[in-house]
Amino acid sequence: MNAIIQTRELSRRFGRTEAVRSLSLDVPRGSIFALMGPNGAGKTTTIKMLLNMVRPTGGRATVLGTESTRLGPSEFTRIGYVSENQELPDWMSVQDLIDFCRPMYPSWDQDLCHQLTQQFDLPLSQKIKSFSRGMRIKAALLVSLAYRPELVVLDEPFSGLDALVRDEFMRGLLELSDRTEWTVLVSSHDIDEVERLVDWVGVIDRGSLRVSECTASLEGRFRSCQLTLESGGRLPDVLPDSWLLPETVGRTVRFVDSAYKEGTGDDFIRSVIPEVRQVTVSRMSLKEIFMALARTYRSQGRELE
Repeated sequence: MNAIIQTRELSRRFGRTEAVRSLSLDVPRGSIFALMGPNGAGKTTTIKMLLNMVRPTGGRATVLGTESTRLGPSEFTRIGYVSENQELPDWMSVQDLIDFCRPMYPSWDQDLCHQLTQQFDLPLSQKIKSFSRGMRIKAALLVSLAYRPELVVLDEPFSGLDALVRDEFMRGLLELSDRTEWTVLVSSHDIDEVERLVDWVGVIDRGSLRVSECTASLEGRFRSCQLTLESGGRLPDVLPDSWLLPETVGRTVRFVDSAYKEGTGDDFIRSVIPEVRQVTVSRMSLKEIFMALARTYRSQGRELE
């Protein structure tokens, strides 16, 4: 894999709290990679370590082939960054902000800047202090993309934005991704915001990476399964580890199979539970897969407490 970001055993402690735990991650070059997880899972701390804002207490990371702790001005001219708490100079207008940022980036593309300004409907002469949060995020994205960075890092950029602004934001990224060779790493706790945007997903839980996989592979192996048992039928005491969140209501059994194989999956189910009368298997959306994983990790955490 040609990875633009690599981490190996990356860790960060804050006192007794281990925010990120032995994280080994590869972000493929050219991908739109979603780092998913609930609030407090360690996503923002991971991103801050990747961008040399926070030093790791263990392990290492490379970004654009450079150790994260050595990232400097030459690397940052190749990285775009937008976060939910982005701070912009309130006293500037959008044009002032463009004029301030442009000389810092040799690769600044004025045509792209003009296109983004129009696409995001940003008034050039208006002061940033009068902007809504959505407008501020779009202004930050404008000056983070106009120099065509190789890597774009978005840390919870959609949090608190209304549906129209989110849609404009994602549509802009999708359109530009079709014409520009860059990699996008987007952190989010809500798959609704990124489902149609990403082609690779990493799931982080309590600071640990639990899944890292292309979306096609994830959607190919996850299935929602519903079984109807024969009268008197029951579940065996031990079920396959790949069957997540099993529940029984009367003669109906429901679970998520995380390793379903087309062509042989139904036969395998019947081999585990011979008393099955009917098997119904449905494909799952990325959101449904993420929710099933999140519920599984939460129940595992409770078992460990």
